[in-house]
Amino acid sequence: MDVRLNIDKLSDWGIPFGNTFIIAGPCSAESEEQLLATAMALKTYHIQLLRAGIWKPRTRPNSFEGVGSVGLDWLNTVKEETGIPVAVEVANPKQVDECLKKGIDVLWIGARTTPNPFSMQDIATSLQGVDIPVMVKNPINADLQLWVGALERLNLAGVKKLLAIHRGFSSYKQDLYRNQPLWRLPLELKRLIPDIPIVCDPSHICGKRELIFDVAQKALDLLFEGLMIEVHIDPSAALSDANQQFDPGDFGRLLKRLVFKNSTSDKIDYQKSIRSLREEIDDFDRKIIEYLALRMENARKISVHKMKHDISIFQPDRWDEVLRSRVNEALDKGITEDFIVQLFQLIHEESIRQQENVLVD
Repeated sequence: MDVRLNIDKLSDWGIPFGNTFIIAGPCSAESEEQLLATAMALKTYHIQLLRAGIWKPRTRPNSFEGVGSVGLDWLNTVKEETGIPVAVEVANPKQVDECLKKGIDVLWIGARTTPNPFSMQDIATSLQGVDIPVMVKNPINADLQLWVGALERLNLAGVKKLLAIHRGFSSYKQDLYRNQPLWRLPLELKRLIPDIPIVCDPSHICGKRELIFDVAQKALDLLFEGLMIEVHIDPSAALSDANQQFDPGDFGRLLKRLVFKNSTSDKIDYQKSIRSLREEIDDFDRKIIEYLALRMENARKISVHKMKHDISIFQPDRWDEVLRSRVNEALDKGITEDFIVQLFQLIHEESIRQQENVLVD
């Protein structure tokens, strides 16, 4: 995938950033009093941006869908009282226009809007020639191209102050998390678009506040540029996503626990050790590729043998045996089951392709 975007640095946003971009605020703006009380409490923690949803895309009707446009006036009051810039989620040109008229500082695109090219093009067109930062959450489904495409549409419209938000991906599998982190996808986004800043939204990944620290710390360990965390003055009374919101005190304690990492060190002992360890990694990777090539050669030989005896390529019992045995071996060596299953599924798919190619030839 060839991706070329013209992206401004965070330092060009006109917002005073620290080493890490901290975005915080309630899931929803419920009243001017609730919003202002939360913002005043957050001011003591020197956050760089206050988030609050006023238009809430909900799965089912008759849920709290936000206060609507009146919330823009509340946000402006909060900005005047606290000096904290404010951010709002938008899903269509009308909402964009209202935010621009009210002087909202930053817009963000939600996970349900990002995967819709029609919606993204409409929003991008409405922002043509407008110099405002836009943050784009990953699509609700695990599709990297849709995430990239949303960023591209905005950039082609002239939006250069862009940021990606990793908020996890919906999955049929019931798991610890509300949305699967699938860390490889934001890391691949960073590889494709090195200049794109990425912040993590552990609130939506976790769905439960007690899980948020570990996910937030992992994001910092992976050198994400910041965090977006939901904070409510009284989470127990929240009208949406109560379980994943901190109260301001717990949010402050979370920030104190987090360890902010550096990308490298100039210390000679670190440079020497890391160089040696990376050389070992390179050698291991070469050997893995060599063994994979030998394994595929063996798969092609098996295909020829099967063809002579009119045997199908796919052998369900054999595949089940292979997967179970590899998982057991991996667990004995401290490798997680999820990883080894994904790895061998990819190896098996390539093995099937190699066998099919023999039949075609």
